[in-house]
Amino acid sequence: MAESGKERIPPHNDDAERALIGAMLIDDNAVIIAQQYVRPEDFYSPRHRKIFEAVLSLFHNGTRPDLLTLSTELEHTGKLDESGGYDYIASLTGAVPSSANAEYYAQVVQTCSLRRGLIRISGETGARAFDETVEPRLILEETQKKLFLLSDPQRISRYKKVESIVLDTVNYLDFVHKTKPEYTGLPSGFYDLDRLTSGFHPSELIIIGARPGMGKTAIALSMAANISIRQNKPVAFFSLEMSDQALMLRLLSSEAGIDLLKLKTGVFDQSDFKKILDAAETIHEAPLYIVDTPGMTISNIQAMARMLRIQEKVEIIFIDYIGLITSERSENKPLARYEFISEVSRSLKGLARELNIPVVALSQLRREAEKQQPGLADIRESGSIEQDADMVMLLNRDREVEKSNDKQESVQKVQLMLAKNRNGPVGTVDLTFFKYLTKFASFTDYKG
Repeated sequence: MAESGKERIPPHNDDAERALIGAMLIDDNAVIIAQQYVRPEDFYSPRHRKIFEAVLSLFHNGTRPDLLTLSTELEHTGKLDESGGYDYIASLTGAVPSSANAEYYAQVVQTCSLRRGLIRISGETGARAFDETVEPRLILEETQKKLFLLSDPQRISRYKKVESIVLDTVNYLDFVHKTKPEYTGLPSGFYDLDRLTSGFHPSELIIIGARPGMGKTAIALSMAANISIRQNKPVAFFSLEMSDQALMLRLLSSEAGIDLLKLKTGVFDQSDFKKILDAAETIHEAPLYIVDTPGMTISNIQAMARMLRIQEKVEIIFIDYIGLITSERSENKPLARYEFISEVSRSLKGLARELNIPVVALSQLRREAEKQQPGLADIRESGSIEQDADMVMLLNRDREVEKSNDKQESVQKVQLMLAKNRNGPVGTVDLTFFKYLTKFASFTDYKG
């Protein structure tokens, strides 16, 4: 009979931890490799953790870590005895014949750390689940966030000393200065807009607002196509309003240059079908992921976004649209509409920061925006959205021209107003809207 009362020892591999540190003391390249897989907290042994921190400190300060420099560093910080003393540190270089297998040792240490993390999270989740005063969905969201941080290879500590931040920033500026990229963020594909924003940047929440029927979905889908098809960057598109097939019809119309109405009714000839097949082949290769689930809650969106970020490495997320996100509150504890939208807005900004990618969310404008040029105050329940967003764009089209059925007049000049830009200038850019294709393009792309 098994000893159920006996405490099980958490997963760890002392030999791999010793071998990894030994390899780092033999070869500087092993330090670089180790940092790609493990952090100090991934070591099970407290003394190995302290030694690893000291090795990293030496390396980042430009000093080659070896037996003498490491011992001196630990003695200087008062951690030499806690780390096993000089003799123990000397034994580490003898624990490994060379640094050739440093990556393997690092992976073993990381795997053990992940197992311990899973055990810890499952224990915490189980304990929370017994607490009937806590909403189950809240526990689920907390657990998903912990699992994402655990599985993210770039997971970071809860705090950083300013020296590491300034070094990262200087290295970034050095890279930008040397490479001089046209845009520092992810370009939308609309030249005039990208010149104002320099692209969409990690952790940004971008809001695109417009009245119903003005082209919110069309402009978001045009951006998603530019990024995924033209730039080959992985994109996730959450559609809470339209089906995935309806979106695909729009994409095929846009890419093939065939009137959307023809595709919907099947009234197209053989030459059109050849264009459709060519467009389908182009779209087929694009890293574009469509989530077609009506009535999604913010927790549903967060969970799916985390999975797409981990599994498909998506670099930007589009959400169509905020007003269709469903409340998770029970009917006996309803939130006022403005409170709920505020909660959604904060959650989307938090998601952008957590995943370190841009999140673009669509929002409706108030009816009054049809009578005048729209402004920030026209965003429905705008207080929190306006505050949380890093960037707010407002789409403005001429309603009189929009009512026309004439194909020539259905190619329109449209204004996209960048009404808020936390990290840059604001302004208005002109776009071309091909109504019959439900497609937006840079105004300079349209020759008339």
